[in-house]
Amino acid sequence: MKAINFKTFLFTIVSFFALSSGAQAVERVVATINGAPILESQVKRVLGKKANTEANRQVALNSIIDDILVQQAIKEAGVKINYAQVDQIIENIAAQNGLTYGQLLDALDYQGIAFETYRRQIANQLLMSEVRNQAIGKSVDITREEVQALGQKMLKQAQEKGTEKKVTGTEYQVRHILLKLNPLLNDAQAKAQLNQIRAEITSGKTSFADAALKYSKDYLSGANGGNLGFAFPETYVESFAKTVKNTPKGTISAPFKSDFGWHILEVTDTRQGNRTQEAYMQKAYEQLVNQQLQEASKDWVKALRKHADIKYLK
Repeated sequence: MKAINFKTFLFTIVSFFALSSGAQAVERVVATINGAPILESQVKRVLGKKANTEANRQVALNSIIDDILVQQAIKEAGVKINYAQVDQIIENIAAQNGLTYGQLLDALDYQGIAFETYRRQIANQLLMSEVRNQAIGKSVDITREEVQALGQKMLKQAQEKGTEKKVTGTEYQVRHILLKLNPLLNDAQAKAQLNQIRAEITSGKTSFADAALKYSKDYLSGANGGNLGFAFPETYVESFAKTVKNTPKGTISAPFKSDFGWHILEVTDTRQGNRTQEAYMQKAYEQLVNQQLQEASKDWVKALRKHADIKYLK
């Protein structure tokens, strides 16, 4: 294994280890932040091989201050580490850099970095991201018009360059019967009534279409035999979408509850639908969110600084 293969890759791995160890001997404190000391050795460690000029020292010190403020915010938020997610991220890092998991471990060992230390640092980065997103998530405001404009632009550019990625998915043709709750119909009664309707349909006493017309409180679809047409599951509320995907074609589901009331449904057919435009819209949305998050993240750290007690010592 050649050492040169690791150096570029591991530059980003080791870059955030600068603050991980404290000085072994008593040394000069250059600043305090909310009472926590910042040592000269920490500044030198962040400086690395850069010239020890006043400008470079200030940049290094600001970086340390920002990191400590984020660490304190994590502690105050009380966010817990999800190590299963951490391990998945590590596997992704290895794959993205063309390494097997074993090769990644070799790379860390070559640089003298213990795997558990690396794992804790990844966990810390994950916590930082989660706390930041909790703090600034509400400030993200993306309009439908912005998403559509960017998504259409991205799709058009891909088509012109011949790089368009076709995306397909399963559409389900569904019909349902809905009972809405009211002062005279509670959950137990609605569920029991739907079980009775379901039994009548499966025994052949009535058809689904006739039962929908007679009982369904979704009057628009009820007039059409309960038919909702073809749609991707994600267009429905979560409980309805889950039932659609879990119900075999040609069978009637057990009664289930959604935001609208109690239902039974039947999947009458499926087909492959084109989701390319939808995929580009999702990609556009994620890009717009990330842009806003990056800007809001800068403001968040500024806000942490504004409320912090920072003292520079000579």
